Amino acid sequence: MPANTKISPFGRNDKSGLEKVYQLFGDELNTLIEQLNESLAA
Repeated sequence: MPANTKISPFGRNDKSGLEKVYQLFGDELNTLIEQLNESLAA
């Protein structure tokens, strides 16, 4: 397995990065992700 597969896109580890994302976006996170997916798939 390549060494870079352990790098998290949100920071040093997934837990702290995901916690920050939820702090920033809260209940709107799922809507934001859906909108991004729709835009990227178009």
